[in-house]
Amino acid sequence: MSKKEQHTFSSVLSINPYKDTYISAISNFLNETASVLYSKQQYVISYLNTKNFINSHITVSKNIPEEDLYDAIYNKAYDELGLDQAIMYQIQYIETINVLDEDNRNFHVFIIDPAVVDDVFKNVVDKVKYIDYIIPSPLLLKSLYSRDIIQSSGVHCFVYFQENDTFITIYNEKNFLYTKSINYSFLQMHERFCEIYGEMIEYEDFINFLSNEDLKTTESVYKTHVIKLYKEIFANINDILTYVKRALDIDKIECIYIDTQLKSLTKLDEMAEVELSIKSSSFNFDYGLESNDSYVEHLHSLMYIYTTLSQKDRYECNFTTYPRPPKFTKRKSGHAIILAVASLVLAFVYPVTYWTLTYAQSLQYKILEDEYKSVHNSKITREATIKNREADKAKVSLLLANEEQEYVEKKNTLIKIHDVKVNYPMKAELVHRLTKDLNKYNVRLESALYSEAQESKKSSSLVKELKLGLVSTNDKKITDLIKYLTKVYEGKFHFSIDKISYEKETKLYFGELKVNLL
Repeated sequence: MSKKEQHTFSSVLSINPYKDTYISAISNFLNETASVLYSKQQYVISYLNTKNFINSHITVSKNIPEEDLYDAIYNKAYDELGLDQAIMYQIQYIETINVLDEDNRNFHVFIIDPAVVDDVFKNVVDKVKYIDYIIPSPLLLKSLYSRDIIQSSGVHCFVYFQENDTFITIYNEKNFLYTKSINYSFLQMHERFCEIYGEMIEYEDFINFLSNEDLKTTESVYKTHVIKLYKEIFANINDILTYVKRALDIDKIECIYIDTQLKSLTKLDEMAEVELSIKSSSFNFDYGLESNDSYVEHLHSLMYIYTTLSQKDRYECNFTTYPRPPKFTKRKSGHAIILAVASLVLAFVYPVTYWTLTYAQSLQYKILEDEYKSVHNSKITREATIKNREADKAKVSLLLANEEQEYVEKKNTLIKIHDVKVNYPMKAELVHRLTKDLNKYNVRLESALYSEAQESKKSSSLVKELKLGLVSTNDKKITDLIKYLTKVYEGKFHFSIDKISYEKETKLYFGELKVNLL
């Protein structure tokens, strides 16, 4: 919240919409309240769990003007992330600095379906009527650095367990880098614990154990099964951290801050340090806030600190669809009431009544005319942009089709060249080798014919066959030749001859030797 807002509001109301809990903060004192009412004097802030929104990275050109930046990110998010075109998502973004990329600007985008916001906050707005700020929960952690609560730099990992969600968030050099929801909320942990334990226990009993029992000292029958559950959770966290370090080129994670929204006796940071071999700590920060004896979960403290920061010290990412009512003079109803009062006053000042009404109507007409021009110009600009993009798309599609056609043609040419280079020399080599064997057995070659044919209608393989016309003065020479060839080229070629015929006039024996390439 800006300095101006600090002087405007007398209190801050932070909300956990998933557990329907409300914390009222006045002068750094936090107090849980069950009865909340609409008040103009309170600033209302809440958050969205990680599993409720989409988080990704978008890159756009530095040449895009600032006034067109949102449209560029919006359109690219739909294209690159495959968002449902039928849903008008809310998209917020924060810029990240990448010194290695001189041509583009890099952004973390946060995307949510407005229907999800309505579903999460439907009970809340019935009580408070409006919410000034709804922020993704991982971005609240920026407050720890802005207030110097965490002074060290490097790569820090935050793990926070909640009833409806558990998230992992990574900050690098005090800036947001990555976040992910994991399937180990308290509700999911309860289901998994019952599977490990082999018996269904009440959720309240499970939560009571996590809150009031120390795994080091407890003698409960749940102890070994809960330890097994935590080991499974840390193994999953370790897999995620291994992936993130490789994907984001992170050398080392300096520290893991781990905690839950419950007040727990078990030191999860000690367990994490053993299981993950990374220095770990709890969320037991010195927030500089006071409260009564009741436990206040950490996200409420972070939300209050967030409202006290200036815009340059925090991430601006607001998903609220329940804005504060505008001032009376800026509401349409206010305009109507003011106009009515003015009409009554003018009724008593008859000489200037017609002039005043004419002036009011002219002024209203001018305002509407200016508004129409602005909307019309925006419409024309966007229509022109759409047409240009459609034209660019058509050009690219045509270019792609031409490239595909050229690729097919070049591919066919290469196939033909390969066939000429490989098959023809192979055929010539085969004839050359067989000719030597023919001469060895004093058998002459009268003709040679090569052919290829499909093996059958159901098979796509080719039968390659070489037919050799043989001539000899003795039929035994032909049969001896076939026996020799069959023995020498066994496994490479198949030789067959249907018959050997004899011509009395020439006193020669003729046969057609078929050579099939195996």
